[in-house]
Amino acid sequence: MTQDDLKQAAARAALAQLVEGEIVGVGTGSTANYFIDQLATIRERFPGAVASSEATRSRLEKHQIRVFDLNEVDSLAVYVDGADEINGRLQMIKGGGGALTREKIVAAVADKFVCIADQAKRVSVLGRFPLPVEVLPMALGHVRRELAKIGGTPRVREGFVTDNGNLIIDLAGLEIVDPPALESRLNQIVGVVTNGLFARRGADVCLLATADGVLTLTAD
Repeated sequence: MTQDDLKQAAARAALAQLVEGEIVGVGTGSTANYFIDQLATIRERFPGAVASSEATRSRLEKHQIRVFDLNEVDSLAVYVDGADEINGRLQMIKGGGGALTREKIVAAVADKFVCIADQAKRVSVLGRFPLPVEVLPMALGHVRRELAKIGGTPRVREGFVTDNGNLIIDLAGLEIVDPPALESRLNQIVGVVTNGLFARRGADVCLLATADGVLTLTAD
């Protein structure tokens, strides 16, 4: 099976995690796109969705799935999204597509976070994938210097602006042994909007697609 085949398998499996009649939270990225395509096949069962990015909004609307603003809803039963890395505690690095802030907000509202991923995303220690940090433009230099003190190599994501009008610094070369502590530490840097560690609010379930089928994982 190709990686795309695995992503599609995880996306299909996520349909069984949804609550019929409830608005669905939808993430951003290639695996989330496959989920949107699957959701479209049963869209009549749901009022609509909340999108975590403008790209996701566009794809949902192309499938004639109604998109709600998050401020229009009081709660979400389920949020479905991918990950750039996920460990055994279902803590993740996200934000490779640059939507980390909105993804984190939608995840915070949801009762259940379902991560859909292929087997290549499973790691024992987070950090091989560069950690995205969303930064206010005027604080770019300051934040980059502060990140360098933590370790790793901070690199500005060239030519990229988030949906919120901010910039991304990717922090490479980390070995993240305490994801919740690092998540909090990074968020204390003045000028940081948020970072791509989803540790304090990790996934509740991971649907991990492998060559032997889709595994349903819960936190160790």
